[in-house]
Amino acid sequence: MNGDWREDRIGAALRGENPTVLRRLSAGFAVIGDVQFLPGYSVLLVDEPGAQRLSDLPRPKRLSFLSDMERLGEAVELACRRLDPAFRRVNLEILGNTDPFLHAHVWPRFDWEPDGLVGAPVWLYPRERWSDERFRLGPRQDVLREAIGGELDRLSSATC
Repeated sequence: MNGDWREDRIGAALRGENPTVLRRLSAGFAVIGDVQFLPGYSVLLVDEPGAQRLSDLPRPKRLSFLSDMERLGEAVELACRRLDPAFRRVNLEILGNTDPFLHAHVWPRFDWEPDGLVGAPVWLYPRERWSDERFRLGPRQDVLREAIGGELDRLSSATC
């Protein structure tokens, strides 16, 4: 592939070239987020590159996407609860204000977050958090990747 896989995250996932992919789900790809200031942050990418909104999908595919979002949310919750006793909850969001493709954010939230941010939307974190090298996805998240992927596998087999 020419260029950076980040320029076409969905196409790269479809080609098996997106290194953030945790698992292929029924309507998309579960990926771990590029930034990890909230460890376990994950994203569900739709598997149709042209879909910008949930309403761009036929109703059955919409429901599959929402089911995948719920499954990824539960997997992140189970993994983060096991790995960090300060885990609080998971926030699920479909925004689409920046990236022009349908995706859902899965944000784990923790009791150790700063007082002014722990109960606020994650988007209120200072911009530096999003670009700080300390929070970039790397090998130190391998345990999280394995834990979330394992939970996705377990949840998938439980629904069969």
